[in-house]
Amino acid sequence: MKTIIRHEKPEDYRRVEEITREAFWNLYQPGAEEHFLAHSIRKHPDYLPELSFVIEKDGEIIGSIIYTRAKVIARNGEEHVVVSFGPVSILPKYHRQGFGRQMISHSIAEAKRLGYKAIVIAGFPYHYQPYGFVGSKKYHISMPDGKFYTGVMALPLYEGALDNIQGEMHFSAAMYPDLSALPAYDATFPEKEKQVLPCQAAFEKAASELDLTEY
Repeated sequence: MKTIIRHEKPEDYRRVEEITREAFWNLYQPGAEEHFLAHSIRKHPDYLPELSFVIEKDGEIIGSIIYTRAKVIARNGEEHVVVSFGPVSILPKYHRQGFGRQMISHSIAEAKRLGYKAIVIAGFPYHYQPYGFVGSKKYHISMPDGKFYTGVMALPLYEGALDNIQGEMHFSAAMYPDLSALPAYDATFPEKEKQVLPCQAAFEKAASELDLTEY
C-alpha cells in the first residue's frame, strides 16, 4: 500500500467534493452541506491552496483537507492573521485507519514551515487535542459574541505566537456560503437518503457547549 499526500489541484475538486459528501452525509444534519462548503471556499480569496491537500492510497484520492485564512481581532483593533482548516474528509471505508491523522499532521507541519502564526479551528475537542489544540479560551480568544466554546480550539505554531493578543476569532466569510444554492448543487450528485440520526443532536449540543475550563 502506497500513501501520498500532495497539494489539491483543480482537477481534484469534484472528486474531493464527492468524498466530502460521503464523509459528512447525515453526520451533523440530515444530508450534508460540507461538500458545498468545499466547492464555495475555492472561489473565495481566503482559500489557501498552499495548505490544502489530498491523500492518495494506491493512486486513488481517499481524503482531503482545505485551509482558509482567518483572523483574530485584538481588543485594540489590531488584526492578527491565523489559518483554519475544514472540511477535513476521509472516505468512510477508510475511517480510523490513520489517514486523517497523517494528512492533518502533514498540513500542520507545512503551516509551521510557511511561517503562519497559529491554526484556529472548530470541531470536537477529542479529535484535535492529540495534535496540541486547546480551547481558544486559554489564549483569551473568544468568538464574536464574547463567549468561549469548547469546540473552538487553537494551536500556536511557534512559542508565544498567541501571547497577549486577547481578542475575537473571526473565521473567513468563505465558511458561511449562501446555502440557497445548495439544493441545486446537491442535485448534481447521486441521490442519497436524508435521515435524522442521534449523532446530529449530539453535534448540536457540542457546538453550543461553553468552555468552563480554568487554564
